[in-house]
Amino acid sequence: MKSFLRDDFSRRGVCIGHEEASMDRVDIPRMTLHREKSSAQGTFGVLIGDNFRWHTVELPWKENKPNVSCIPCGTYHCDMAVSPRFGRVYHVRDVPGRTHILIHAGNYAGDIQEGYKTHSHGCILPGRKRGILGSQWGVLFSRHALSGIVCVLDGRSFQLSIIGEVG
Repeated sequence: MKSFLRDDFSRRGVCIGHEEASMDRVDIPRMTLHREKSSAQGTFGVLIGDNFRWHTVELPWKENKPNVSCIPCGTYHCDMAVSPRFGRVYHVRDVPGRTHILIHAGNYAGDIQEGYKTHSHGCILPGRKRGILGSQWGVLFSRHALSGIVCVLDGRSFQLSIIGEVG
């Protein structure tokens, strides 16, 4: 895991021991991802926090199979991390049967076996709005949305609850 993601402790100014101890605190920010619908073009939802609301797209639900499915509904801990490919992102931790699940920028999360494009292998892609790019539904202004999430949270860890009929 450390070879793929590097925790961004220098930006947060905390040591590992302090961060681990603070996870039980009740003041950790909480967000909810409300999944609304799923099709071969992706699983669409809305990510809601105290001060924002953004759209999301994930892969269609395929029984939590790595690289082709969105992750199961549940509650997850998310930490700021640095990805060699995507830069500053959030790492969704302790997803059953999965590794390297991120919240990162991207537009599409379709089923490639049905001919759709994807920028995700199980990750959550935020966007300012939904729309059609070419002939496929996706999220738009994704980098802007990810920057907004990082800014609102100031790089802090948070608790993510994923709810809905999908997963």
